[in-house]
Amino acid sequence: MHDRKHKWKTMDAATTILLAAVGLIMIYPFIWMISVSLEQTANLALPFPPRLIPEQFAWFNYKLVFENNALFLAYWNSAVVAFFSVMLGVASALLGGYAFSRGSFKGKRLLYFIVLATMMIPFETRLIPMFTMFNDLGMINTKYPLILPSLINALGLVLAKQFFDQLPEGLRESAKIDGAGEFKTFFYIFVPLTGPITATVAILAFQDSWNSFIWPLVVINDQDLRTVPLFLSNFSAENGGRLAGITMALAAMSILPILLVFLFFQKYIIRSVALSGLKGE
Repeated sequence: MHDRKHKWKTMDAATTILLAAVGLIMIYPFIWMISVSLEQTANLALPFPPRLIPEQFAWFNYKLVFENNALFLAYWNSAVVAFFSVMLGVASALLGGYAFSRGSFKGKRLLYFIVLATMMIPFETRLIPMFTMFNDLGMINTKYPLILPSLINALGLVLAKQFFDQLPEGLRESAKIDGAGEFKTFFYIFVPLTGPITATVAILAFQDSWNSFIWPLVVINDQDLRTVPLFLSNFSAENGGRLAGITMALAAMSILPILLVFLFFQKYIIRSVALSGLKGE
């Protein structure tokens, strides 16, 4: 018995050390980015060998970043796109999830199968047809191609359907007895109960929108419509080799909204990752 406890303690300690080592490896690039952004001489020569603590600590690079109005314009563009993408994504997910969970209509199983099938199709294979469609509609170089695809939120719809499946059918029957129609039942009975799944879908939609790079790169050519990832990519391509300090400060600023969302909504983010897996596009 004593040997078994000792064995479990040894395994726990080994697992803890291994996870801590993996965590340090994963967080090292982030800490190095912050260190370079706070190094006053980083724009003259990239610190080598890499160090975690800057030799000449200064906010110099961040002051230069804040003096650049182009970054604030990129922030505004990303914020507008993310806001409407989240609103549309959450609304379509809840409505679609409720319809597939409680609705009764012809072809329901086939339509749900099609929704699931769209999650298996890589984004790269949809890129050209989507570009052709928005180009025919005259929407290239506008924010519409960045927002409207959020209407088709298959992952959010599936998560919402699973959530509605767990709610008791008696809620709907009671509302019907009181004379409520389907829309009234949805908005007044079910929607107030959807806080956790709404937060989960909203976080996933926000992350997808804010971090999206390939699709905005294809449909946006106007410098005034660039989102944060596009602005950072252009600046890095033009100046990354000789202005490493400013580039790292820009990179740090670009992830600030994601960092704030993580700090305030950790519980829902962990839940969303557990429900969806590590989804990337």
